[in-house]
Amino acid sequence: MDDIDRHIINTLQAGFPVCDAPYQQVAMQLGLTEQALIERLQTLLNNGTLTRFGPLYHAELMGGALTLAAVKTPLDRLAEVTEIINAFPEVAHNYARNHALNMWFVIATETPEEISRTLTAIEQQTGLTVVNMPKINEYFVGLKLEA
Repeated sequence: MDDIDRHIINTLQAGFPVCDAPYQQVAMQLGLTEQALIERLQTLLNNGTLTRFGPLYHAELMGGALTLAAVKTPLDRLAEVTEIINAFPEVAHNYARNHALNMWFVIATETPEEISRTLTAIEQQTGLTVVNMPKINEYFVGLKLEA
């Protein structure tokens, strides 16, 4: 990653314009061509520097639902259970934790009713009890990581 990539990452963390030509607008701000910006973003995604570039939606304001869930996975089944859980399109994040509940994941669904259906399906496919930890309060943290 060079200084231009760092500048791209740091700039995009502050926002992405909603307009007819957002890449072109950002590229002009960065002193790049639109094509160069798109190619650099694709390279950062391809080489794993970025794992995702896209919008974040407030699912609940759109009628959807989110919850944090966890399972206690036997260590010898960690890879298998990870694969099962990650196969659900409703699973947005999945992380191993150093905790009795050693796998935590976020489920995002189009309707609140789908949360319980997804949790049940994960239990059925993994044979493990899923602990549901729904959000009680929401706090906004403006996290920005300097590249």
